[in-house]
Amino acid sequence: MLKLLGHRLLWSLPVVFVATALSFVLTGLVPGDAAQAMLGPLAPPDQVVVLRESLGLDKPMLEQYGSWLAHAVRGDLGTSIFSGEVITSRLNQHLEVTLSLLILGTLASAVLGLTLGITSAVRGGAARSIVDVLSLGGMAIPNFWLAVVLTSFFSVAFRIFPVAGYVSFADSPGQWARSLVLPVTALAVGAATVIAKQTRDSLGQVLNQDFIKTLRANGLSHRSILFRHALRNAGVPIMSVIGVVFVGLIGGTIFVEQVFAMPGLGSIVQQATAAQDLPLIQGAVVYFTLLVVAANLLVDLCYGAIDPRVRAR
Repeated sequence: MLKLLGHRLLWSLPVVFVATALSFVLTGLVPGDAAQAMLGPLAPPDQVVVLRESLGLDKPMLEQYGSWLAHAVRGDLGTSIFSGEVITSRLNQHLEVTLSLLILGTLASAVLGLTLGITSAVRGGAARSIVDVLSLGGMAIPNFWLAVVLTSFFSVAFRIFPVAGYVSFADSPGQWARSLVLPVTALAVGAATVIAKQTRDSLGQVLNQDFIKTLRANGLSHRSILFRHALRNAGVPIMSVIGVVFVGLIGGTIFVEQVFAMPGLGSIVQQATAAQDLPLIQGAVVYFTLLVVAANLLVDLCYGAIDPRVRAR
């Protein structure tokens, strides 16, 4: 497992490099001038030039990226152009919200998806058709639209859950859970249907294989065959989909945070983009990239735990 982890970590380094370099180029191509935005549209041109030089915005893009990268590898992502805050400190303050949404959203979608998928694969018939219908509906419904509908019913009409906002777990675990019910539901519904369909298809194929028939002929219980043998053999493609779901939810959290006014990384990206705060945007990209890398590493470790052949590569 350590060899597998080390191998995957080595492959993660180029991913982080390419992602940060690409985002640096794209943010540099964003229309507008950060120095002009800071000083206002009526600022004298000579003051704008001086500020651009002090911020290093007058240098070639390759030189700017090289300077940024040299500091980033030491954990220094710079400071915000507008607020002057240390970027890592500001992002860390908002990381809890996004992590709560991502982890709980992935867990909820995995539990619901596995339950639906296993039921469909074992029973077939109407259960199989229901999963197909739910999968199509879940993939067609945008999570931000579902978030608005959930808020209208459960926050405005019935007042069961708060309309918006976030309460830290350290302040009140109960209020923390209540503030996350609707956002997590909005994220998990569509993702669960994707996991359910993959679970149904993968598990259905395994249950039709000869070794399952042999286990049944030897008198093993249905529960033992299903959970100790069939699910283990179907686990790799299911884990792949759960990993993809986690990465997909990263984009979903940006919209859901806006609907529920939650102070996560998504709100930071929106504010930084509106203000053309390029260092803050770049810092957020680094955080999102590291989340994707961490998710992929965790999925690879699960591969190794499920299938010994992965560890032997």
